[in-house]
Amino acid sequence: TLLVLIEIYHTLLFLYGLPCLITLLIYKWRRRHLSIYGNIEEFLQSHDHNLTLIRCSYSEIKKITHGFNDKLGEGGYDSVYKGKLRSGRFAAVKILHREKANEREFINEVATIGRIYHCNMVQLIGFTVEGSKRALIYEFMPNESLEKYIFSRQGSILLSNQKIYEISLGILHFDIKPHNILLDENFTPKVLDFGLAKLYPTNDSVVSLTMARGTMGYMAPELFYKSIGGVSYKADVYSFGMLLMEMVGRMKNLNALANHSSQKYFPSWIYDQVNERKDILEDQMIIVALWCIQLKPIDRPSMHRVVQMLEADIESLQMSPKPFLVPQQTSNDDKINLANPTN
Repeated sequence: TLLVLIEIYHTLLFLYGLPCLITLLIYKWRRRHLSIYGNIEEFLQSHDHNLTLIRCSYSEIKKITHGFNDKLGEGGYDSVYKGKLRSGRFAAVKILHREKANEREFINEVATIGRIYHCNMVQLIGFTVEGSKRALIYEFMPNESLEKYIFSRQGSILLSNQKIYEISLGILHFDIKPHNILLDENFTPKVLDFGLAKLYPTNDSVVSLTMARGTMGYMAPELFYKSIGGVSYKADVYSFGMLLMEMVGRMKNLNALANHSSQKYFPSWIYDQVNERKDILEDQMIIVALWCIQLKPIDRPSMHRVVQMLEADIESLQMSPKPFLVPQQTSNDDKINLANPTN
């Protein structure tokens, strides 16, 4: 009889306890998500008078993209579709579909980029916040990304050195890579993403990282080795230098299939090309790029100085020391963990 009572007790506990547990978990999940969306709504309402962006409903997004019919691209956290606004203007609509969407990052995107207009930035036109659905509407860039023109060997327009030079002058931001540089109908470069720059306040000239973030091939050494120096805008300078070398060399800086071992460390190969090329403009861009990728941040020029060097006569430029890939002496304690760098 006792065993029967115990069995009945456990059965009742399971029948009534399990629904209670499920209800509690659902309540906590909804409370957490409502809090996130509530914070976003509160922010948007408090800054409504400062924002000049269009706010669209999700149904309007469907109409703009014709039911998500024309996909331009897809990443790990979002998909981008071509759309057409009521004004007749084409747009690129980014649908965010990440489960762990960063509330702060979304707010920064809308609040910061939404207030800025610059000829070399992709303009944010509007956004959507509706429950768990979020979207960002950008101006449409018909010539797509820069990498299409500097890496593709077939079926693409060959950009002249003069055009490469003009594009280089219009690019300044964190997490620089050709994929993030879009080109309008006149091949004017426009920055799409801010990478690390979005994660820190603008008044932080030097930030402290415990894990390296960014894109392999464009990440400054101080993102891996603490002894080199703090992470500052000089990491941006390094990324720009690597990009500039790719633009001149028309090849990726990470080339594991290179015919010559020296090419596997791209800067060394580029360094040896100076004076071997017949184009003065190419030599000038290479010299500037090599200064930008010096190992220590203190040895790199500021972005203001980079612009001056690009616009100066090549005779006034001094050749940089040959760049090193890593510090000559390192320890395990000096290395910073690598946090899933993007491709």
